[in-house]
Amino acid sequence: MDIETYCFVAAAGFVAAFVDASAGGGGMISLPALLLAGIPPLHALGTNKMAAVMGAFTSFVTFVRSGKMDIPLMKKLFPLSFAGSGIGVLAVQQVPSEFLRPLIVVLLIVVVLYSIFKKGWDKESQPQHFSGRILALSMLAALVMGFYDGFFGPGTGSILLFIFLMLGFDFIGATANTKALNFGSNLAAAIFFGVSGMIDYQLGIFMGVSMIAGAYCGARFALTKGVAYVRPMFIVVTTLLIGRQLWDLF
Repeated sequence: MDIETYCFVAAAGFVAAFVDASAGGGGMISLPALLLAGIPPLHALGTNKMAAVMGAFTSFVTFVRSGKMDIPLMKKLFPLSFAGSGIGVLAVQQVPSEFLRPLIVVLLIVVVLYSIFKKGWDKESQPQHFSGRILALSMLAALVMGFYDGFFGPGTGSILLFIFLMLGFDFIGATANTKALNFGSNLAAAIFFGVSGMIDYQLGIFMGVSMIAGAYCGARFALTKGVAYVRPMFIVVTTLLIGRQLWDLF
């Protein structure tokens, strides 16, 4: 590949990681960029996950240091997100992912509508004391969304964010928890794609370095600007993601 292609992939990686760290949906930028660079679809998915895990780790550490993440809850959910993603990677190599598109479009539309009409996102969240039933549902959601992220991916962050908002977290707290599960699912996917030989390591590392910078800037943006800036970005990004899915569907 020529230098222009590497510069294009690096720029796309920075923007994708910035958007993903602050509002979710970065995969709809980074994955098409790799496809445009001429990477075969499964290898593009694997290379994207390898680069994304570098950015996701940066976001994860930044939000842990901020104190906004529910660490006790994440200790329970992180392994499930990791395991689900690994199973999803194995499944996507056997089963076409196209049948998930209509379901994900519907879910994303619900997420956007809820995001527009939900009030009180600027309130500070309190420590969550979950009942056994709510904790069980949270663990199931982490496993299912981890599987989806390894299997297909688009919209994972948006739906996880929606789930944490429904559990009573404020927007920044929900974003922090989402980044923990995103890191888990991306890490598992990168490992399983790597074992399967479906990663372009040279391009993945190049893109990943730019994603580290983008993820740090995006996470700091979310923490300093707060819900007044991040909520509109989240709604716009998720709406664009819906449009992309509808375009691919029809």
